[in-house]
Amino acid sequence: MSAITDTRDQLRARYARLDARERQMVIVIGAALAFLVVWLLLVRPAWNTLDSAPALREQADAQMLQMQAIATEAKQLRALPPVPSSVAEQVLKSATDDLGGKARIAVNGDRATLSVTGINGEDLRQWLIKARGGARARPVEATLTRAGDGYNGTLVVTIGQQQ
Repeated sequence: MSAITDTRDQLRARYARLDARERQMVIVIGAALAFLVVWLLLVRPAWNTLDSAPALREQADAQMLQMQAIATEAKQLRALPPVPSSVAEQVLKSATDDLGGKARIAVNGDRATLSVTGINGEDLRQWLIKARGGARARPVEATLTRAGDGYNGTLVVTIGQQQ
């Protein structure tokens, strides 16, 4: 604490020895530095927030519309009558055949396991759309790892009369 008061006393003594013009320059430079600190720490971040707010709002609105569309689709799918297990199994096998040699399906009771090797995200998305729409299958577990341009792993869906 003594070092701080000694330094402060030395600066005051040095300031007192300055002539009027030099004191005025020190005050102007101090005011400029204070303005810069206030600008950088308080004004500029708030200004940036205000500038980015319209774009963020548009992005949030787009996400909300997308979520509403998904909710509407879910309500429509929930309103559809249940699909018999044999039909659901056939739809899943057909959707898997569309993937070529990149996928295999194994149905065991009310669960089906899709095993994929090197499948791209769009093909997997299309399979899920067909499985959800045609077989009323619902994904319950996914173990996928990124491998090059695609994914490897398994996806488990439930089929049958669930809501």
